[in-house]
Amino acid sequence: MITLFASGSSHELFDFSKDANVESWRIVDDVVMGGESAGNFKINDDGHGEFYGRVSLENNGGFSSLRYRFEKKEIKDYSKVVLKVKGDGKDYQFRLKAKSSDYYSYITIFSTSGEWQEIEIDLKDLYPSFRGRKLDMPNFSSDSIEELTFLIANKKNEEFKLLLDSILLK
Repeated sequence: MITLFASGSSHELFDFSKDANVESWRIVDDVVMGGESAGNFKINDDGHGEFYGRVSLENNGGFSSLRYRFEKKEIKDYSKVVLKVKGDGKDYQFRLKAKSSDYYSYITIFSTSGEWQEIEIDLKDLYPSFRGRKLDMPNFSSDSIEELTFLIANKKNEEFKLLLDSILLK
């Protein structure tokens, strides 16, 4: 377990750079259920995480995701996640799991503008969801997290690219 101190300040969950170790980041596409979407992830020449690819609705598909599992992090002193991203004008989901073994995630949708953005997400506003359905459970209220995910699932065939600079707790 990693305990994060410095109440009231911010803590970096992940900083993307040319030297960043991204071995724990994994693509999970709809191919797990027969779909044909194809996501990719790399650190680009500018030192940003680059989640890119194609979403296909063929064979009941329709999503691509980038998942990061990590050792349990205490977050009780934080109330927000701040994403520094540059998208392609499309909507993406940001997802958290208190325990990586949970079948559901806590999610929110954010829109990208084509420019660099700092997107602030209140942890208490993340709602529980499983396979696209909101669950009848309370919103996120855990003191720890073990997984975060970026997902694109806009119910259309489309190319996508989301650049990632940093993910902070605040």
